[in-house]
Amino acid sequence: MKLSEIEAYKAMMKFLEKHYERTQSDDFGDFLSGLLLLEDGSSADPAALEEWYECIKEVNKAN
Repeated sequence: MKLSEIEAYKAMMKFLEKHYERTQSDDFGDFLSGLLLLEDGSSADPAALEEWYECIKEVNKAN
């Protein structure tokens, strides 16, 4: 199954949210809140979303 970059980001967020639900870690919750996507599709922390895209580029180069 292939996902678009934003679909993969949302899948990662779902995975991390499940981790947070199990741990209830405040530090992890703070980290996670910066990764949230806003209603307009932008990121609560634009630098984090840009880093996500950079990671995709690195993984694609390795494959």
